[in-house]
Amino acid sequence: NEARKLNLQEVVEEDKRMKLPANWEAKKARLEWQLQVEQKKKECAARGEDYERVKLLEISAEEADRWERKKKKKNPDLGFSDYAAAQLRQYQRLTRQIKPDLEQYERLKEQYGEALYPTSDSLLHGTHVPSKEGIDRMVEDLEKQIEKREKYSRRRPYNDDADIDYINERNAKFNKKAERFYGKYTAEIKQNLERGTAV
Repeated sequence: NEARKLNLQEVVEEDKRMKLPANWEAKKARLEWQLQVEQKKKECAARGEDYERVKLLEISAEEADRWERKKKKKNPDLGFSDYAAAQLRQYQRLTRQIKPDLEQYERLKEQYGEALYPTSDSLLHGTHVPSKEGIDRMVEDLEKQIEKREKYSRRRPYNDDADIDYINERNAKFNKKAERFYGKYTAEIKQNLERGTAV
């Protein structure tokens, strides 16, 4: 009877385990780890210590080195996802390149005071005249951007042997696009027209 009871209990436990989601063990381990972290944070706060520093003291140099290598392996550049993300990346790249003139900023701050930071009630439109150096810096930056953009546009090789079915460059591009989209449907008609057997 005792063996039967134990067996029944084991069957019930196994049934419970089978009904749990597949990643239950990982979730449970993560929850336990989070509870331990919270407990350590409370202990550090009670002692008046910084949890981050205590945590770093417990990590060995080899582990820290391994984590750094792992971080470096991950490629932060995910490539093109959408135009908004690409525009944000370019904006961040361009703003990183800007070297602000702090001395000029301090002079303007002294000159205008609180008016340097306009609000909705301020009427400062048109009062600021940019310096010659600032304009030159902006022009130089724009020229660099244009130069970089020109490097990226790849010139397609011109094929002398291809049939000329266009009257200018724009028409050639249109014809290529039309061929790409509708070429498989119009191939037979085009061949009949060239042979002269079109109805």
